[in-house]
Amino acid sequence: MSQNAQQAIWLTQDAYDKLKSELDQLSGPGRAEVAAKIAAAREEGDLRENGGYHAAREEQGQQEARIRQLTDMLRRAEIGEPSASADVVAPGVQVTIAFFGDESDTDTFVLGSRELLGLDDAVDSTNVYSPQSPLGAAILGKKKGDSASYEAPNGKAIEVTVIDLQPFQP
Repeated sequence: MSQNAQQAIWLTQDAYDKLKSELDQLSGPGRAEVAAKIAAAREEGDLRENGGYHAAREEQGQQEARIRQLTDMLRRAEIGEPSASADVVAPGVQVTIAFFGDESDTDTFVLGSRELLGLDDAVDSTNVYSPQSPLGAAILGKKKGDSASYEAPNGKAIEVTVIDLQPFQP
């Protein structure tokens, strides 16, 4: 897989629109709101002991980090819809793998991102792995019955076999 394909982020049109809306809110009215909080806190006096000022500056830093993250994600986005069939492991596909060929030791997950698939952590317990993760990168493009291996964080090689593929339906 090419370097660019690994860095691309797969998004549905709906997910793209939600992220774009969040970016527009944060970079427009959100910035103005935080700037107003900082200005109001400055008026209170000594900045060294001004908790409101420091809290507003922290909020501004977090907001700017989120703006950078969203800008990067949208810049690298590839818009598409999940396939109606799942012949190969790709973003938006629900995958079941067996570890070391043992079908009693399996894991089922969706390849993608909770945020990008529009999943809500509070109500949806679907396991999600990134295509950029060691496991995701190892199985990306594999078909049912194909095996792959990846290196775990502890350096151990882990072998997995794709045993089932389903189109993901949130």
